[in-house]
Amino acid sequence: MKNSLETKLGIFVAVTIIAAVIIIETLGSADLFSRGRHVSALFDSAQDLKVGDRVKMAGVEIGRVERIALADSKVSVTMKLKTDAAVKTDSKAVIKFTGLMGQNYVAVSFGASGSPRAEEGAVLETGEQPDLSAIMAKLDNAAAGIQNLTKSFTGDKIDNLMGPLTDFIKQNSTPITATIANVKNLSSQIAAGQGTIGKLIYDDSLYTSALSTVSNLQDTAISAKSVMSNVSAGQGTIGKLLTDDALYVNTTAAMTNANEILLKVNSGQGTIGKLVNDQEFYKNAKLSLQKLDKAADGLEDTGPLSVIGIMANQLGL
Repeated sequence: MKNSLETKLGIFVAVTIIAAVIIIETLGSADLFSRGRHVSALFDSAQDLKVGDRVKMAGVEIGRVERIALADSKVSVTMKLKTDAAVKTDSKAVIKFTGLMGQNYVAVSFGASGSPRAEEGAVLETGEQPDLSAIMAKLDNAAAGIQNLTKSFTGDKIDNLMGPLTDFIKQNSTPITATIANVKNLSSQIAAGQGTIGKLIYDDSLYTSALSTVSNLQDTAISAKSVMSNVSAGQGTIGKLLTDDALYVNTTAAMTNANEILLKVNSGQGTIGKLVNDQEFYKNAKLSLQKLDKAADGLEDTGPLSVIGIMANQLGL
């Protein structure tokens, strides 16, 4: 009996110790006996964060929340970090939740690679995230809006909305049926390759013609490119006209000569210049024409034999 009582008492003590260890681990009180460094962060709201909640970096636990207190219209959260936690001075702390039951934790970012390590008493930057209650309130408002929307499509309102549409369909059932039939016939003809649209879709000759036209345009472009290449190389008549300097020199010389001739003509030099500019020549030519005109009038008054006799006398026959 004594051994049985001692055995039961030993088992009870062992179970109590195991339960205490589990409770301490769950609540995070074991960190009280471990070494580490303390950092803090100031939040607008603790969002149901509790002492003992986890502190994580990239999903890995690096510490626990040790103290939560109000400080200058802010919530000061003190965290005890593990000695090997890679928290830096520019790391940012955000309160997040892991599920709909509201299990909150503090998420800490890595920070820049070259930033110094956050030492004992450092204050981290913070970021705010909507808490679960705010999200649930928004969901509740959205659900209420959807409910009100569905109510508007029930009862008399839906009847008032669909009534005129139903009456319109009933009154125009014949034209609507005919229109649907025409559309069906049109689609059938198009599917059969009939009509302009059907031929455009199914007739290969359009594709062949278009391909031929594109090929011709491509050949024309290639030919034009070849011609331009030959012209640029000075080949052919146009190429020589554009690139041969001799033509330019000859043209310049011809224009110079023509200019000199015109200058001489304008100044009265040479036969043509005298013909153009000499007034005496103009007067003599005018008098000669007048005499010739009179002689022609005299010949009209004489007969043919007299004309011959006059010409013979003049010739000394």
